[in-house]
Amino acid sequence: MRELPSGTRNVPFEGIENARDLGGLRMRGGNVIRKDMLIRSGELSRATDGDLKILSDRFMLSDIFDFRFDAEVESARDKVGDGVRYTRLSTLPEVLVNGFSDGRADSEKIKSEDFTAQLVSFAFNPKAQELSRQMYPLTVSDTTSQRLYGEFLRGVLKAEGGSLWHCSQGKDRAGWGTAFLLAALGAERGTIVEDFALSNISYAPVVEQLSEKVLQKGGGENELRFIRSMAGVSVENFERGLDLIDERFGGMDVYIEKALGFSSDMKKQLRIKYLE
Repeated sequence: MRELPSGTRNVPFEGIENARDLGGLRMRGGNVIRKDMLIRSGELSRATDGDLKILSDRFMLSDIFDFRFDAEVESARDKVGDGVRYTRLSTLPEVLVNGFSDGRADSEKIKSEDFTAQLVSFAFNPKAQELSRQMYPLTVSDTTSQRLYGEFLRGVLKAEGGSLWHCSQGKDRAGWGTAFLLAALGAERGTIVEDFALSNISYAPVVEQLSEKVLQKGGGENELRFIRSMAGVSVENFERGLDLIDERFGGMDVYIEKALGFSSDMKKQLRIKYLE
């Protein structure tokens, strides 16, 4: 069993990266999320039999939501337990899928030596740097992404058991899915940002390794910022995305209802189901 950072709500899986339970997080008004019902993570292709047993026995898992695009799924298919509903929702905007695929900077297989070299090389590409800066604002503005994240929220509401959602590393697309779910449950902005930032604890060794390689090649702050955002998460860019939602929609509550199509009544049902 892998050693996990303390205080992160991480789940001790053997083959699933960056997994944590939302249970115990406190919402506005004092209610907390019920434990062992909502879990975010990286992809499930390396899940062990023991991992699947945890998902079945502890989380009573009924639904998996996969936010990856086609090439990612083909290269690393999820292991799905018996009786679990699997839903594909490719939430990354098409312009980003095309841009990252061209440079193979989609963060899949982050630990492979070939991809490590590619990511370090890509850090020096101005186009890639700009894509990394625009990833979150483009995601929250894209109507297809909005529709699919709305489907995700409705799927979690309908789930008969525990729900797990993920992308490749469980940090960006899964992070936004978590942000919308937490907001629908009544979380403060600070709680949403703090949970999002925890992915940087999970991936700190990878970020450190890649940053050192960038420095050895003469990279500076722009290159390091790219590595931190692609191997970890950029909290600064995440907050830019939240600010954009506030500016364009008047706040997250309105965004969830108007852009994601998740009504006020649905939010009430969600809170009844998952809060205590």
